[in-house]
Amino acid sequence: MKLTAEEQKMLDGQYGKSVQKSMEILTSLGDIYGAERMIPVKSVHMPGSSIVVAGEAATSFVEQMGENETRFAAFTTLNTGAMDMDRPQELGFSEETIARQERLTGAYRRMGGVPCHTCTPYLIGHCPKFGEHVAWGESSAIAFVNSVIGARTNREGGPAALAAAIAGRVPAYGYHLDENRRGQFLIHVEASLSDIADYGALGYWVGTRVESGVPVFTGIPADVSTDQLKSLGAALASSGAVALFHIVGVTPEAPTLEAAMGGNAPKETWTVGEEELRSAYETLSKQQGQPVSLVAMGCPHSSLNEIVKVASLVEGKKVKTAFWMLCAQPVKHLAERSGHAGILEEAGVTLVCDTCPVLGAMGEPMEKIGMTAMATNSAKLAHYAPGQWKIPTYYGTTEQCVNAALKGVF
Repeated sequence: MKLTAEEQKMLDGQYGKSVQKSMEILTSLGDIYGAERMIPVKSVHMPGSSIVVAGEAATSFVEQMGENETRFAAFTTLNTGAMDMDRPQELGFSEETIARQERLTGAYRRMGGVPCHTCTPYLIGHCPKFGEHVAWGESSAIAFVNSVIGARTNREGGPAALAAAIAGRVPAYGYHLDENRRGQFLIHVEASLSDIADYGALGYWVGTRVESGVPVFTGIPADVSTDQLKSLGAALASSGAVALFHIVGVTPEAPTLEAAMGGNAPKETWTVGEEELRSAYETLSKQQGQPVSLVAMGCPHSSLNEIVKVASLVEGKKVKTAFWMLCAQPVKHLAERSGHAGILEEAGVTLVCDTCPVLGAMGEPMEKIGMTAMATNSAKLAHYAPGQWKIPTYYGTTEQCVNAALKGVF
């Protein structure tokens, strides 16, 4: 790898041990993937922000990298943590979890990390430009920033993202390069798509088939919403390992099918109709008729639009189950100012921030709730929760999940 004079000084330790260690990590990655140079990055989204993921070893590593007043060279936000930082006791998180999470968050904060603890940083102001090189972790955020925004990142793990934040650069390989951003698989969508759960089911079906490839979609409506795209990307990244997708006539690198494919023929082509969509719904519903004790929405974190919709469905009513809507703190604040948070609270719906059922210490609040089964409109959550937390899960549309909360059954 060819380094600039400045990068060589960093690697030689002239800017301190943390910068040197960061460059050692990044140059090793570059050597593994055949990168010829480094690329400056303006922003980082830090995946290893929950103690459920980090554990003691990674927490200590972050603390060590932050010694001697090390500061991040790139604007850095934190992914979801293990708990709601404002009211962990109320939701059932233990004192041990609270202390460990505050320790990890504090280590990032001292280096300049923004402790927003969200998986949708693009909804609260961390939104790169088209073509900008970034270093992001969190699978759903990677798929969104690569595909919908058209910025460029690989799937960065915790150590690589931390190194990129300190050094302000990444090796030039993978999705940073034009030739790796071309479509590989062609998906003709003939099914009717409406709710975000439909887009989650579509993404789940496709992700199991393309794995880590780059799918190109035709047939998706041009007026597809940000929330629907968020759901599609999260599901693609969960059932597969998709970090980039294109939608002809919608996403910025796919004005035409020819542009999206880069002139190449697809490796395989599939058509997704109503039958395929229905099979995805059925696969994601891993339950045996249990009563619902928790409805969870916001994986990835809910937008204000999603909160407004649920508020309209529960206004003047009372839910019979625990009902979590997960979102970032700034989104919750807007919902409070608009009055929608009050509607949700009156109905018994709780806006939970900073965490999620995938990366949170969910065993603790589940014990308080008394879990029987969960209903969700998130394909990502429906995919992970049964295996990770042994929660029987119903997967359905937003309306179906709200009705489950109101009735106690799906």
